[in-house]
Amino acid sequence: MDAREDAPAAPGDGADAPSSLLADVEDLIGDAQTWFDAELGYQKVRAAFVGANLKQALALGIAAVLLLVVAVMGLTFGLVLALTPLVSAWGATAIVVGLLLLGALLATLGARKAWGALMGAIREDGEES
Repeated sequence: MDAREDAPAAPGDGADAPSSLLADVEDLIGDAQTWFDAELGYQKVRAAFVGANLKQALALGIAAVLLLVVAVMGLTFGLVLALTPLVSAWGATAIVVGLLLLGALLATLGARKAWGALMGAIREDGEES
C-alpha cells in the first residue's frame, strides 16, 4: 500500500472535490437532524418538568390563599368581639367592615394602577386610547 493513497488531498488538488463537498453536506444534514431530534427530546422533557412543577405550585398557592382567607375571617371575628364592649355590637361591626372596605378600595386602586402600567407597556408608541 502506498502512503500517497491514504493521505488526504491537498487543498489545491482538484481530485474528489465535488464528492468531498457532497459528503460534507450530507454529514452536515445528518448532524442537523441529530441535533434537532436531541433538542426536541430535551424540550419535551423540560415541558413535562415545568408542567409538573406548575401543578404543584398552583395547588400550594391555592392552599395558601384559602388559609389566608380563614385567618382574615378569624381576625375579623376577633376584632368584632374585642370592640363590642367599647362601641356596641353594631359599632364594632361597622368599624371592622369599614376597615375591610377601605383595604379592598386601596387594593383595587393599586391593581388599577398596575393594570394601567401594564397596558401602557403593551401599547404601541403611536396608539392612543
